[in-house]
Amino acid sequence: MNATPPSLSAYDRLRARFRRLALIEEAASVLHWDTSVTMPRGSAEARAEQTAALAATAHALLTAPEVAEELDSAEASAHRLSDLDRRNLALMRRRYRRATALSPDLVEAAARANSRCEAAWRDARAASDFAAVAPSLEEVVRLARDTAAALSAATGLAPYDALLDGFQPGLTDARIAQLFAPLERDLLALLPEVEAREAALAPAIPLPGPFPAEAQRRLCRMLAERAGLDFATARLDESTHPFCGGTPTDTRITTRYDEADPAPAILGVLHECGHALYERNLPRAWAHQPLGEAAGMAAHESQSLIIEMQACGSDAFLAWLGPRLAEEFGGPPEAYAPTNLARLWRRVRRGFIRVDADEVTYPLHVILRWRLERALIAGELAVGDLPSAWNDGFARLFGLTVPDDRRGALQDIHWYDGLFGYFPSYTLGAMAAAQMMAAIRSAIPDLDGALAQGDLSPLVAWLVAKVHAHGSRFGFDELVAAATGRPLDPAMFIAHLRARYAPLPSA
Repeated sequence: MNATPPSLSAYDRLRARFRRLALIEEAASVLHWDTSVTMPRGSAEARAEQTAALAATAHALLTAPEVAEELDSAEASAHRLSDLDRRNLALMRRRYRRATALSPDLVEAAARANSRCEAAWRDARAASDFAAVAPSLEEVVRLARDTAAALSAATGLAPYDALLDGFQPGLTDARIAQLFAPLERDLLALLPEVEAREAALAPAIPLPGPFPAEAQRRLCRMLAERAGLDFATARLDESTHPFCGGTPTDTRITTRYDEADPAPAILGVLHECGHALYERNLPRAWAHQPLGEAAGMAAHESQSLIIEMQACGSDAFLAWLGPRLAEEFGGPPEAYAPTNLARLWRRVRRGFIRVDADEVTYPLHVILRWRLERALIAGELAVGDLPSAWNDGFARLFGLTVPDDRRGALQDIHWYDGLFGYFPSYTLGAMAAAQMMAAIRSAIPDLDGALAQGDLSPLVAWLVAKVHAHGSRFGFDELVAAATGRPLDPAMFIAHLRARYAPLPSA
């Protein structure tokens, strides 16, 4: 596996190895995009074998016998390296420690099971038939538990913490509980206030439909370009679940179109653009090295949410967007007034679907999933009992009865693709986005003036300088503190929600 000249230093040989590893992972990412967007349904089994083979190849490259010696040698002479190279080397060691904890058979089996389960989930979700995918999910959960146990033994972390650490390094269940407990309390108190305030307002004017998918595509592409996405090296496609994939120089974002409502497609594209801009603006000097990667998925979600919710959900941006919507879809001008768009697109309501949720209720969706997935990994919840546990937990948080599995335990792709430990990143990202936006407004007093012109460039420039350009130089908490001048504080997120949705009466 090691094709680099032995005359290179141990660290240089590691850099060459990790470059090759990153290229393999990029190929797997493009295959994943193809699976979700263009692959014929009948090709799912072959794709499962392909992704499993790539996963096994990457794992073998990272865990080759000579890697331990190269790491030891490079670390022995680390005093000769720059601070950034030492950080890159530490991240290499981290990747190696996690990879060697897992046997090649386990890595390949998990990749194959995840791919098969994801394909089965697509049909099961469409039919709202959890039983159809349950056997596949049982295998995915079994392998996820095995993975968590192996990582736990190697790292000293609790099993669920070991999975969390794979998505956001340094994140623990105890830290999540510390942040989520006051957040849940404050959200459950705030939600009735927001609902009462909205109930007292005049009804919003509905946008005139239908909204042809082709018109939505044009609008979404224009908005992606306004955000800074360059379609010379990017694509916008459709998929069951919107996502951002590809590579930093070959960006693939997706959305889905509803001709009765353009908001999900538009907001979905803006969300995925936030992810795409982060990837595209990572430090090029560290491309294909651990230091050149994003700081983790909570960091990633902060970048998507600051574009979608904080900036493009603002009154200033909606004032610019309204006339563009009117041009595409027609209808009375008053329907596209920023106050009316805010009533429509920032409306707070208890609903079943996470990806369609508003800023106030969205974190409650995440809290539910966090509780369920840690119970699944701990063996405290059987896969067959997941729908009923979901429905019970949803009723406690939202006061609603889940009507079917499609709007319950089948709605998200994550668990069916083996992604246990990902969900908390969404709400941690929302917290960080609110805190970053407060810092941006202090640094750019006329930010609203730019947003009212549809100009996101001042915002993006700040994000590039304060977040994107650092890659993985900092951990999540360090990154937030360095960018904003203070540690992550959930109270700032609640303050943002109150100011936007239930402002206190002025004195």
